[in-house]
Amino acid sequence: MITTPHAIPNRHVQELRELRKKHLNPALSLSYQEPLKIVKGAGAYLYDEQGNAYLDMVNNVCHVGHCHPAVVAAGQAQMAQLNTNTRYLHDNIVEYAQRLSATLPQELSVVFLTNSGTEANDLALRIAKTYTQANDIIVVDHAYHGNSPSMIELSPYKFNSKGGSGRPAHIQVAEIPDDYRGRFLREDPQAGERYAQDVQRAVHDIHQRGQQPAAFYCESILGCGGQVVLPPSYLQHAYGHARAAGAVCIADEVQVGFGRAGKHFWAFESQGVVPDIVTMGKPICNGHPMGAVVTRPEIAQAFLNGMEYFNTFAGNPVSCAMGLAVLDVIQDEHLQKNAAQVGDYLINGLRSLQTRHPIIGDVRGMGLFIGVELVKNHEDKTPATKETRSIIEYLKTHRILLSSDGPHDNVLKIKPPIVFTQANAEEFLQRLEEALLV
Repeated sequence: MITTPHAIPNRHVQELRELRKKHLNPALSLSYQEPLKIVKGAGAYLYDEQGNAYLDMVNNVCHVGHCHPAVVAAGQAQMAQLNTNTRYLHDNIVEYAQRLSATLPQELSVVFLTNSGTEANDLALRIAKTYTQANDIIVVDHAYHGNSPSMIELSPYKFNSKGGSGRPAHIQVAEIPDDYRGRFLREDPQAGERYAQDVQRAVHDIHQRGQQPAAFYCESILGCGGQVVLPPSYLQHAYGHARAAGAVCIADEVQVGFGRAGKHFWAFESQGVVPDIVTMGKPICNGHPMGAVVTRPEIAQAFLNGMEYFNTFAGNPVSCAMGLAVLDVIQDEHLQKNAAQVGDYLINGLRSLQTRHPIIGDVRGMGLFIGVELVKNHEDKTPATKETRSIIEYLKTHRILLSSDGPHDNVLKIKPPIVFTQANAEEFLQRLEEALLV
């Protein structure tokens, strides 16, 4: 006998809000003043219960487009055949590890699979501490690396915000290398090197505590920090300071990997560096929960200390099948090239708007990971936080979904699925200009 799934009621928006309030995590927020009930996704669009299409410009999880048919089919086919843990041999996991490591520098060849970016960063922390036999960590200000207890400790975006407990003693926070708003500006050719000196300061503070640094964590493009592109040579110098003190260097690519950066498959490549560990999540499986850590063989070998790392779901055949499909789609549909071309078109269009609308203080980005910082004036760069919220709400009423980030919540963050087209970009630029004129 085959069980027929029970029907799920089609509830009104208000009823859903009331049930969420009653039964779900009370710390879980909703987007927009009037939340949307989304029932379908396809390509770069989300659809509400009336069938209205919304251009999704903020979802960097469904990387190759919502419900991409090839990814869906791969998951369905493997789920119908087998899903089990990694204590059995299976072709999918080794095929995926080979294909994934082939996209990275040759030194990075050992893959650990997880279920999320948080898990990947958490595992990277364990690996780094085991390899270095040290405990202290250097992070960049306003960074967010995940929602586990250990990652909240590594995330100034959380521990310095409402409900946070402040910086733990074993964490040192390096200055955010923001060359628009920070101490060293874009016009300074040595801005990257000068910002990296604060990593050296963090090393000194760790030594003053009588400790040694285990790792330097840095997103390859800063997300919650405001879509900040690292100044040229920043990672070269920061990695140099960290490695000289015995720390490993961890590139967090959870938001920006897999071709989103356009000219590079991995955003750290734009800095001319090879990390010791790379962490991945969000786009890796197009919405299916999966993450990864890739590291050097000698670091992986040091983790073989007698304590097995086993993760019940990580690396299961279904996840790996879908991950392989994502890699296929990026390659076969030339989506990295699309991210580069459409990203350049969008950045140029935004900079054109900047010449006509002084509220746009800065336009920055790489590929389809873009930030637009809004300010009340260009002299002291007073954040236009209220105006940013108004623009986002205006765009939502015109069926374009956007969000904001940054220390002052005044940066429009643009990170759509990388199937985003030039026509999509044109529509957005037109609607954004309308919003700026309201």
